[in-house]
Amino acid sequence: MTILEIILRVLVEGSPVVLGLLVGWLVERFFVRRLQAWASHSEATWDDALIASLRHTPIFWGGLGGLWIWMNQTTLVLTDDQSQLDWWGRVLIALWIGSITLVLMRFAGGLVQEASRRQAGSFPGTTIVDSLAKIIIGIFGGFLILQNLDIDITPLITALGIGGLAVALALQDTLGNLFAGIQIILSRQVRPYDYVHLESGEEGYVADVKSRNTTIRTFPDGNLVIVPNSRLAGSVVKNFTLPQKALWVDVPVGVHYSSDLEHVERVTLEVANETLEAVEGGLNTQAPVVVFQRFGDSSIDLIARMFVREFVDQFRVRHTFIKKLHARYREEGIVIPFPIRTLDLPDDVRIVSVDPTPRPGSAGNEGPGGSP
Repeated sequence: MTILEIILRVLVEGSPVVLGLLVGWLVERFFVRRLQAWASHSEATWDDALIASLRHTPIFWGGLGGLWIWMNQTTLVLTDDQSQLDWWGRVLIALWIGSITLVLMRFAGGLVQEASRRQAGSFPGTTIVDSLAKIIIGIFGGFLILQNLDIDITPLITALGIGGLAVALALQDTLGNLFAGIQIILSRQVRPYDYVHLESGEEGYVADVKSRNTTIRTFPDGNLVIVPNSRLAGSVVKNFTLPQKALWVDVPVGVHYSSDLEHVERVTLEVANETLEAVEGGLNTQAPVVVFQRFGDSSIDLIARMFVREFVDQFRVRHTFIKKLHARYREEGIVIPFPIRTLDLPDDVRIVSVDPTPRPGSAGNEGPGGSP
Protein backbone atom coordinates (compact mmCIF):
# COMPACT_ATOMS: atom_id res chain seq x y z
CA MET A 1 0.00 0.00 0.00
CA THR A 2 1.48 3.30 -1.09
CA ILE A 3 1.60 6.41 1.08
CA LEU A 4 -1.06 8.12 -1.04
CA GLU A 5 -3.41 5.16 -0.54
CA ILE A 6 -2.83 5.25 3.22
CA ILE A 7 -3.60 9.01 3.32
CA LEU A 8 -6.76 8.57 1.29
CA ARG A 9 -7.88 5.68 3.47
CA VAL A 10 -7.28 7.67 6.63
CA LEU A 11 -9.31 10.58 5.22
CA VAL A 12 -12.17 8.30 4.19
CA GLU A 13 -12.25 6.22 7.35
CA GLY A 14 -11.59 9.27 9.51
CA SER A 15 -14.76 10.93 8.29
CA PRO A 16 -16.52 10.31 11.68
CA VAL A 17 -14.03 12.69 13.30
CA VAL A 18 -14.67 15.39 10.71
CA LEU A 19 -18.41 14.80 10.96
CA GLY A 20 -18.27 15.02 14.75
CA LEU A 21 -16.38 18.34 14.62
CA LEU A 22 -18.91 19.66 12.11
CA VAL A 23 -21.87 18.63 14.28
CA GLY A 24 -20.23 20.23 17.32
CA TRP A 25 -19.67 23.47 15.40
CA LEU A 26 -23.29 23.54 14.25
CA VAL A 27 -24.51 22.97 17.82
CA GLU A 28 -22.23 25.76 19.07
CA ARG A 29 -23.17 28.11 16.23
CA PHE A 30 -26.95 27.77 16.28
CA PHE A 31 -28.31 25.79 19.25
CA VAL A 32 -26.14 27.18 22.06
CA ARG A 33 -26.45 30.77 20.84
CA ARG A 34 -30.23 30.51 20.71
CA LEU A 35 -30.25 29.10 24.21
CA GLN A 36 -28.08 32.01 25.30
CA ALA A 37 -30.50 34.51 23.79
CA TRP A 38 -33.42 32.76 25.50
CA ALA A 39 -31.66 32.68 28.87
CA SER A 40 -30.88 36.39 28.71
CA HIS A 41 -34.63 37.13 28.74
CA SER A 42 -35.50 34.71 31.55
CA GLU A 43 -35.75 35.73 35.20
CA ALA A 44 -33.57 32.85 36.41
CA THR A 45 -29.82 33.35 36.67
CA TRP A 46 -28.50 29.79 36.81
CA ASP A 47 -29.32 29.18 33.14
CA ASP A 48 -27.06 32.07 32.08
CA ALA A 49 -24.19 30.57 34.07
CA LEU A 50 -24.83 27.10 32.62
CA ILE A 51 -24.91 28.24 29.00
CA ALA A 52 -21.83 30.42 29.48
CA SER A 53 -19.96 27.40 30.86
CA LEU A 54 -20.67 25.43 27.64
CA ARG A 55 -18.61 27.84 25.53
CA HIS A 56 -16.52 25.96 22.88
CA THR A 57 -17.22 22.56 24.47
CA PRO A 58 -19.71 21.21 21.85
CA ILE A 59 -16.97 21.24 19.21
CA PHE A 60 -14.60 19.38 21.52
CA TRP A 61 -17.26 16.84 22.47
CA GLY A 62 -18.18 16.32 18.83
CA GLY A 63 -14.54 15.65 17.95
CA LEU A 64 -14.21 13.16 20.84
CA GLY A 65 -17.38 11.37 19.76
CA GLY A 66 -16.21 11.11 16.18
CA LEU A 67 -12.81 9.84 17.32
CA TRP A 68 -14.51 7.20 19.49
CA ILE A 69 -16.59 5.97 16.54
CA TRP A 70 -13.52 5.92 14.31
CA MET A 71 -11.52 3.87 16.79
CA ASN A 72 -14.28 1.27 17.19
CA GLN A 73 -15.37 0.94 13.55
CA THR A 74 -12.34 1.65 11.42
CA THR A 75 -10.73 -1.14 9.42
CA LEU A 76 -7.43 0.67 9.38
CA VAL A 77 -5.20 -1.39 11.65
CA LEU A 78 -3.02 0.92 13.77
CA THR A 79 -1.97 -1.76 16.23
CA ASP A 80 -2.63 -5.42 16.84
CA ASP A 81 -2.46 -5.04 20.62
CA GLN A 82 -5.98 -4.90 22.02
CA SER A 83 -4.68 -3.60 25.35
CA GLN A 84 -3.31 -0.51 23.61
CA LEU A 85 -6.68 0.11 21.96
CA ASP A 86 -8.35 -0.20 25.36
CA TRP A 87 -5.84 2.22 26.84
CA TRP A 88 -6.54 4.78 24.11
CA GLY A 89 -10.24 4.34 24.82
CA ARG A 90 -9.63 5.18 28.48
CA VAL A 91 -7.67 8.23 27.38
CA LEU A 92 -10.69 9.45 25.41
CA ILE A 93 -12.91 8.90 28.45
CA ALA A 94 -10.40 10.83 30.57
CA LEU A 95 -10.55 13.72 28.11
CA TRP A 96 -14.33 13.59 28.27
CA ILE A 97 -14.29 13.68 32.08
CA GLY A 98 -11.80 16.55 32.01
CA SER A 99 -13.99 18.60 29.70
CA ILE A 100 -17.06 17.98 31.86
CA THR A 101 -15.04 18.99 34.93
CA LEU A 102 -14.07 22.22 33.20
CA VAL A 103 -17.72 22.94 32.41
CA LEU A 104 -18.70 22.30 36.03
CA MET A 105 -15.91 24.58 37.27
CA ARG A 106 -17.15 27.38 35.01
CA PHE A 107 -20.72 26.73 36.12
CA ALA A 108 -19.77 26.85 39.81
CA GLY A 109 -17.89 30.11 39.29
CA GLY A 110 -20.88 31.59 37.50
CA LEU A 111 -23.23 30.54 40.30
CA VAL A 112 -20.92 32.15 42.88
CA GLN A 113 -20.91 35.39 40.90
CA GLU A 114 -24.69 35.41 40.55
CA ALA A 115 -25.20 34.66 44.25
CA SER A 116 -22.80 37.47 45.15
CA ARG A 117 -24.67 39.94 42.93
CA ARG A 118 -27.99 39.08 44.58
CA GLN A 119 -26.62 39.35 48.11
CA ALA A 120 -24.23 42.29 47.82
CA GLY A 121 -26.12 44.35 45.26
CA SER A 122 -24.50 44.23 41.79
CA PHE A 123 -20.98 43.79 43.13
CA PRO A 124 -18.54 41.12 41.93
CA GLY A 125 -18.07 37.95 43.98
CA THR A 126 -15.02 37.51 46.09
CA THR A 127 -12.07 35.69 44.58
CA ILE A 128 -11.62 33.25 47.45
CA VAL A 129 -15.11 31.70 47.16
CA ASP A 130 -14.87 31.44 43.38
CA SER A 131 -11.44 29.81 43.58
CA LEU A 132 -12.42 27.34 46.30
CA ALA A 133 -15.47 26.16 44.37
CA LYS A 134 -13.38 25.57 41.24
CA ILE A 135 -10.57 23.84 43.16
CA ILE A 136 -12.95 21.38 44.86
CA ILE A 137 -14.59 20.40 41.57
CA GLY A 138 -11.19 20.19 39.85
CA ILE A 139 -9.80 17.83 42.53
CA PHE A 140 -12.87 15.58 42.30
CA GLY A 141 -12.61 15.46 38.50
CA GLY A 142 -8.87 14.70 38.74
CA PHE A 143 -9.58 11.69 40.98
CA LEU A 144 -12.14 10.38 38.47
CA ILE A 145 -9.62 10.72 35.65
CA LEU A 146 -6.96 8.81 37.60
CA GLN A 147 -9.42 6.04 38.43
CA ASN A 148 -10.45 5.77 34.79
CA LEU A 149 -6.79 5.35 33.81
CA ASP A 150 -6.47 2.48 36.35
CA ILE A 151 -4.13 4.52 38.54
CA ASP A 152 -4.49 3.61 42.21
CA ILE A 153 -5.21 6.80 44.10
CA THR A 154 -4.91 5.25 47.58
CA PRO A 155 -1.14 5.85 47.86
CA LEU A 156 -1.71 9.35 46.48
CA ILE A 157 -4.30 10.12 49.16
CA THR A 158 -2.00 8.72 51.85
CA ALA A 159 0.90 10.80 50.56
CA LEU A 160 -1.29 13.87 50.42
CA GLY A 161 -2.36 13.29 54.02
CA ILE A 162 1.20 13.02 55.29
CA GLY A 163 2.45 15.80 53.07
CA GLY A 164 -0.52 17.95 53.98
CA LEU A 165 0.49 17.87 57.64
CA ALA A 166 4.00 19.04 56.78
CA VAL A 167 2.65 21.74 54.48
CA ALA A 168 0.20 22.90 57.16
CA LEU A 169 3.05 23.33 59.64
CA ALA A 170 5.19 25.17 57.11
CA LEU A 171 2.40 27.44 55.90
CA GLN A 172 0.69 28.36 59.14
CA ASP A 173 0.41 32.05 58.26
CA THR A 174 -0.90 31.34 54.77
CA LEU A 175 -3.49 28.85 55.99
CA GLY A 176 -4.45 31.20 58.82
CA ASN A 177 -5.14 33.95 56.29
CA LEU A 178 -7.06 31.48 54.12
CA PHE A 179 -9.43 30.39 56.89
CA ALA A 180 -9.73 33.98 58.10
CA GLY A 181 -10.82 34.97 54.59
CA ILE A 182 -13.43 32.19 54.60
CA GLN A 183 -14.67 33.42 57.98
CA ILE A 184 -14.94 36.99 56.64
CA ILE A 185 -16.99 35.83 53.66
CA LEU A 186 -19.30 33.52 55.60
CA SER A 187 -19.99 36.07 58.33
CA ARG A 188 -20.97 38.66 55.67
CA GLN A 189 -19.98 41.43 58.04
CA VAL A 190 -17.46 42.76 55.51
CA ARG A 191 -18.50 42.55 51.87
CA PRO A 192 -17.12 43.88 48.57
CA TYR A 193 -17.68 47.64 48.20
CA ASP A 194 -18.45 48.16 51.88
CA TYR A 195 -16.79 51.26 53.32
CA VAL A 196 -14.84 50.20 56.40
CA HIS A 197 -12.55 51.82 58.94
CA LEU A 198 -9.96 49.67 60.74
CA GLU A 199 -8.75 50.36 64.25
CA SER A 200 -5.22 50.79 62.82
CA GLY A 201 -6.46 53.81 60.83
CA GLU A 202 -6.87 52.40 57.32
CA GLU A 203 -10.23 53.02 55.69
CA GLY A 204 -11.83 52.76 52.27
CA TYR A 205 -13.96 50.54 50.06
CA VAL A 206 -13.41 46.77 50.21
CA ALA A 207 -12.33 45.80 46.69
CA ASP A 208 -11.92 42.04 47.09
CA VAL A 209 -11.27 39.27 49.61
CA LYS A 210 -8.62 36.88 48.32
CA SER A 211 -7.13 33.73 49.79
CA ARG A 212 -4.36 35.62 51.60
CA ASN A 213 -5.38 39.25 51.94
CA THR A 214 -8.16 41.78 51.55
CA THR A 215 -7.68 44.79 49.29
CA ILE A 216 -9.15 48.13 50.35
CA ARG A 217 -9.42 51.07 47.93
CA THR A 218 -8.96 54.36 49.76
CA PHE A 219 -11.15 57.40 49.21
CA PRO A 220 -10.65 59.84 47.54
CA ASP A 221 -7.11 58.85 46.48
CA GLY A 222 -8.09 55.48 45.01
CA ASN A 223 -4.94 53.74 46.31
CA LEU A 224 -4.99 50.08 47.29
CA VAL A 225 -4.29 49.02 50.87
CA ILE A 226 -3.42 45.32 51.29
CA VAL A 227 -4.57 43.93 54.65
CA PRO A 228 -3.87 40.29 55.66
CA ASN A 229 -7.10 38.41 56.29
CA SER A 230 -6.02 37.33 59.78
CA ARG A 231 -5.38 40.93 60.77
CA LEU A 232 -8.75 42.06 59.39
CA ALA A 233 -10.60 39.23 61.13
CA GLY A 234 -8.93 40.02 64.46
CA SER A 235 -9.25 43.81 64.45
CA VAL A 236 -12.06 46.19 65.33
CA VAL A 237 -13.78 47.23 62.10
CA LYS A 238 -16.37 49.96 61.69
CA ASN A 239 -18.52 49.22 58.65
CA PHE A 240 -20.25 52.37 57.36
CA THR A 241 -22.38 50.32 54.93
CA LEU A 242 -24.07 47.93 57.39
CA PRO A 243 -26.82 47.61 58.38
CA GLN A 244 -27.65 50.34 55.84
CA LYS A 245 -25.68 52.67 53.57
CA ALA A 246 -27.44 55.83 54.73
CA LEU A 247 -25.91 57.51 57.78
CA TRP A 248 -26.03 60.65 59.88
CA VAL A 249 -23.54 63.48 59.40
CA ASP A 250 -22.65 65.66 62.40
CA VAL A 251 -21.46 69.25 61.95
CA PRO A 252 -20.36 71.01 65.19
CA VAL A 253 -21.20 74.73 65.51
CA GLY A 254 -20.66 77.33 68.25
CA VAL A 255 -22.72 80.52 68.78
CA HIS A 256 -22.26 83.50 71.07
CA TYR A 257 -23.69 83.43 74.60
CA SER A 258 -25.91 86.40 73.82
CA SER A 259 -27.66 84.52 70.98
CA ASP A 260 -31.35 83.60 71.07
CA LEU A 261 -31.13 79.82 71.08
CA GLU A 262 -34.66 79.32 69.71
CA HIS A 263 -33.75 81.57 66.81
CA VAL A 264 -30.45 79.73 66.31
CA GLU A 265 -32.19 76.35 66.26
CA ARG A 266 -34.83 77.48 63.77
CA VAL A 267 -32.31 79.06 61.38
CA THR A 268 -29.94 76.06 61.55
CA LEU A 269 -32.76 73.62 60.75
CA GLU A 270 -33.86 75.73 57.78
CA VAL A 271 -30.33 75.77 56.36
CA ALA A 272 -30.00 72.01 56.92
CA ASN A 273 -33.22 71.33 54.99
CA GLU A 274 -32.12 73.63 52.17
CA THR A 275 -28.79 71.80 51.98
CA LEU A 276 -30.37 68.35 51.79
CA GLU A 277 -32.63 69.50 48.96
CA ALA A 278 -29.82 71.20 47.01
CA VAL A 279 -27.02 68.64 47.32
CA GLU A 280 -27.07 65.26 45.59
CA GLY A 281 -26.81 62.54 48.20
CA GLY A 282 -28.82 64.32 50.87
CA LEU A 283 -31.89 62.49 52.19
CA ASN A 284 -35.07 64.03 53.58
CA THR A 285 -36.41 60.69 54.78
CA GLN A 286 -35.05 61.63 58.20
CA ALA A 287 -35.58 65.23 59.36
CA PRO A 288 -32.43 67.15 60.36
CA VAL A 289 -31.77 67.51 64.06
CA VAL A 290 -30.13 70.31 66.08
CA VAL A 291 -28.82 69.33 69.51
CA PHE A 292 -27.27 71.83 71.96
CA GLN A 293 -24.39 70.08 73.66
CA ARG A 294 -22.64 72.19 76.29
CA PHE A 295 -21.55 75.61 77.49
CA GLY A 296 -18.13 75.96 75.91
CA ASP A 297 -15.28 78.28 76.93
CA SER A 298 -16.36 81.00 74.53
CA SER A 299 -19.55 79.71 72.90
CA ILE A 300 -22.64 77.57 73.29
CA ASP A 301 -21.83 74.43 71.31
CA LEU A 302 -24.39 72.60 69.21
CA ILE A 303 -24.42 69.83 66.59
CA ALA A 304 -26.43 69.81 63.37
CA ARG A 305 -27.23 66.27 62.20
CA MET A 306 -28.25 65.48 58.61
CA PHE A 307 -29.08 62.19 56.87
CA VAL A 308 -27.10 61.29 53.71
CA ARG A 309 -27.34 58.45 51.21
CA GLU A 310 -23.89 56.91 51.77
CA PHE A 311 -20.50 57.63 53.27
CA VAL A 312 -18.99 59.67 50.43
CA ASP A 313 -22.00 62.00 50.23
CA GLN A 314 -21.25 63.48 53.65
CA PHE A 315 -18.37 65.56 52.29
CA ARG A 316 -20.52 67.42 49.75
CA VAL A 317 -23.31 67.90 52.27
CA ARG A 318 -20.99 69.20 55.00
CA HIS A 319 -19.20 71.54 52.54
CA THR A 320 -22.44 73.13 51.30
CA PHE A 321 -24.00 73.30 54.75
CA ILE A 322 -21.07 75.21 56.27
CA LYS A 323 -21.11 77.76 53.43
CA LYS A 324 -24.87 78.28 53.60
CA LEU A 325 -24.92 78.43 57.41
CA HIS A 326 -22.12 81.00 57.56
CA ALA A 327 -23.92 83.27 55.10
CA ARG A 328 -27.30 82.83 56.85
CA TYR A 329 -25.85 83.54 60.30
CA ARG A 330 -24.46 86.81 58.96
CA GLU A 331 -27.88 87.78 57.64
CA GLU A 332 -29.59 86.88 60.91
CA GLY A 333 -26.98 88.56 63.10
CA ILE A 334 -25.94 85.30 64.79
CA VAL A 335 -22.32 85.51 65.92
CA ILE A 336 -19.89 82.61 65.75
CA PRO A 337 -17.38 83.82 68.39
CA PHE A 338 -13.62 83.53 68.40
CA PRO A 339 -11.99 81.81 71.37
CA ILE A 340 -12.02 84.29 74.29
CA ARG A 341 -9.98 84.24 77.52
CA THR A 342 -10.90 86.53 80.46
CA LEU A 343 -8.19 87.23 83.05
CA ASP A 344 -9.33 87.92 86.62
CA LEU A 345 -6.43 89.64 88.47
CA PRO A 346 -6.21 90.85 92.11
CA ASP A 347 -6.56 94.61 92.69
CA ASP A 348 -2.97 95.02 93.88
CA VAL A 349 -1.52 93.70 90.67
CA ARG A 350 -0.50 96.31 88.12
CA ILE A 351 -0.03 95.60 84.45
CA VAL A 352 2.91 97.51 83.04
CA SER A 353 3.30 97.79 79.31
CA VAL A 354 6.80 97.56 77.90
CA ASP A 355 7.80 99.16 74.63
CA PRO A 356 9.68 96.44 72.70
CA THR A 357 11.40 99.02 70.46
CA PRO A 358 15.07 99.41 71.53
CA ARG A 359 16.22 102.98 72.28
CA PRO A 360 19.64 104.48 71.61
CA GLY A 361 22.01 103.90 74.48
CA SER A 362 20.04 100.99 75.91
CA ALA A 363 21.54 97.56 76.49
CA GLY A 364 22.29 95.78 73.28
CA ASN A 365 22.88 99.03 71.35
CA GLU A 366 26.29 99.95 72.69
CA GLY A 367 29.24 100.60 70.48
CA PRO A 368 32.18 98.27 69.92
CA GLY A 369 33.91 99.54 73.03
CA GLY A 370 30.93 99.01 75.28
CA SER A 371 30.14 102.78 75.61
CA PRO A 372 27.17 104.58 74.05
